[in-house]
Amino acid sequence: MSRPIAGTTRKRLFSQRDYLAPLPIPTGEQPADVLNTIWRKNEVFLDIGSYSIGSGVMVLWPLVMMFLGFAYGFRDIAPEVSSIALWGGVIITGIPALIMIHGLFRPVPLPLRFNRQRREVCVPREDGEYWIVPWESVTAAAVQHSAVSQGGRMEMGLLVIGFDNPDPNAQEGNQHFSLGFNCGGGTTAMALWECMRSYMEVGPQALPEANDFEGARARLKGRNVFWGECCNYMDGIREYAVTGRMHKALWLVFALFVFGAPLAFMLQTWKLSPPPDLPYPEISEWSKPLPPEQWAKRSPELEAAIAEREAALAELATPAL
Repeated sequence: MSRPIAGTTRKRLFSQRDYLAPLPIPTGEQPADVLNTIWRKNEVFLDIGSYSIGSGVMVLWPLVMMFLGFAYGFRDIAPEVSSIALWGGVIITGIPALIMIHGLFRPVPLPLRFNRQRREVCVPREDGEYWIVPWESVTAAAVQHSAVSQGGRMEMGLLVIGFDNPDPNAQEGNQHFSLGFNCGGGTTAMALWECMRSYMEVGPQALPEANDFEGARARLKGRNVFWGECCNYMDGIREYAVTGRMHKALWLVFALFVFGAPLAFMLQTWKLSPPPDLPYPEISEWSKPLPPEQWAKRSPELEAAIAEREAALAELATPAL
């Protein structure tokens, strides 16, 4: 079955799909880890995780604050409205909160591992199985959907990355695997994809600074996770205020009340410090560095596609006379 060419876009009335790979050519966007997906980064491999409890907290917290604000604000003016707001909030936010709490007590899903020296990807699967997939066979697309309601136009999107089982005799239902990242479609999804593409095609220096999940507990200075993260957050506000960087101090105060940032950091540190490693002895060997002369090379097709894409991007960046 033929696949759409990377760099093409398919538009429909309420959706758009931008195809990014294969072949993994530049998107023109700067790499941006918008969901804290980079768990480990070194000269050999990059671990990308899809577990982001902090993002879930920051999405749910504003809704909780909004419903509590309505309930408190109308408590004396219109008690019936206050009651509706309170119970409506319990119903609307309670179910997602229970799902999130349930997820807190389950093991963190294993990350994808991108090995740039071998130009392969390790894809963990169920029951201790894993796939080793050639990098240039990975598919990626930025998917965006729109919906129109009385409240106006809403847009939703995600980055979808797909892998084919390298076993030609794989059973039906185990031939393909895809993973979605709820980062929004369009340029945001392209920027997240660029983290993986740039690592594999350019190098680790092309990526933004990675989250230090492995060293997060060391920064707590012997305190437990919840009290330590809270103290570190307040220390950050105090430091910015004392050194005259009030805009950053005010942003932290804003994030405290609007997004529940300290709680998000607490849960993120609790679950991802340190992040899970791949528990396969063969992958430990596969993840060791190789001599430069043994590094895998780009295919001629990808070399030509990248050169063509870079020339097109350079032409777009050149101002018209």
